[in-house]
Amino acid sequence: RALRSSSVVVIGAGGLGSPVLLYLVAAGFGKVGIVDDDRVNLSNLQRQVIHDESSIGQLKTDSAAARLRALNSDCTIVAHSDRLSTNNAVALIESYDIVIDGTDNLPTRYLVNDACIRTGRPLVHGSVFRFEGQVSVFGLDDGPCYRCLFPTPPPPDLVPTCEAAGVLGVVPGIVGMYQATEAIKIATGLGKSLSGRLLLIDSLSNEHTQLELIANPNCPTCSVPKDSIVLMDYTAFCGSFGEIRLMNTKELADRINVEVPTTLLLDVREANERMEGHLGGIHIPLGELRLRLNEITERVSNEDLVVYCRSGVRSADAARIIQRTGITSVYSLDGGLLAWNADMDSGTSK
Repeated sequence: RALRSSSVVVIGAGGLGSPVLLYLVAAGFGKVGIVDDDRVNLSNLQRQVIHDESSIGQLKTDSAAARLRALNSDCTIVAHSDRLSTNNAVALIESYDIVIDGTDNLPTRYLVNDACIRTGRPLVHGSVFRFEGQVSVFGLDDGPCYRCLFPTPPPPDLVPTCEAAGVLGVVPGIVGMYQATEAIKIATGLGKSLSGRLLLIDSLSNEHTQLELIANPNCPTCSVPKDSIVLMDYTAFCGSFGEIRLMNTKELADRINVEVPTTLLLDVREANERMEGHLGGIHIPLGELRLRLNEITERVSNEDLVVYCRSGVRSADAARIIQRTGITSVYSLDGGLLAWNADMDSGTSK
């Protein structure tokens, strides 16, 4: 009955969100929200188990919602396919009882944390990196928040996404099941939550370690009155895209549709992604870029270098790495191939 009357929203329908969503809906939550603006890609299926090959190209929210409705028709599934932002985060989050963070980028993690503290909603945090994972609960009663643990973000290139760094596919599943468990405990009042504790999971040694977390009395978020919390520009705060220049799809189309192009393209996706389609240019996966920078420096003379990937995240990381070689005329394709394909289909880049 407690679960039936509770609602939970999962930010991200990817590696972490997949197991979380499946177990929460199966457990009997009355209302479950899904927030994601991405589409299913073949490379996702290794860890994003809520989707399958028939879902490729679909919005992740639509794919996940269909699977969840088939699992439990009594649960109300709400799909939010707009990108979570400072403009919609508070209104969206306050319409649910519990929030679960299944994202893999710092700006969204800080945004979700601040919006949860402002609205008084408990946040179940999870993160993964290769063979390791972390789980905690933030903003519950007088417990700490994400900013108490990480007051300031690390440099962006030290926190790669799952796509960039790689992750053992089962690790998001393990972390996601812990997150689902924490949400059930919060909704029912059973057991002892991970508020004030950070659970560290090492899948290679199968060791689980707990660290004590204490609320920071000077935390800029949870130590101030809730109505005084102002959502900021989290992209700038985290340094993402802060040191690089972006190029939109129209400008790139204008540059490559000329008789003598002055722009060199670099694709930093994986080989299997490139086989699905590309814009041409050099191909160096992001994970190999540092070892193959000479291939870039030897090719770039007077041209501008435009780096692209699927969504613009990996290309931004790559552009930052390349800048450190002294090449300054480097751009990241804003929105990646997702934006390029959408704009070309609509004719806005023509």
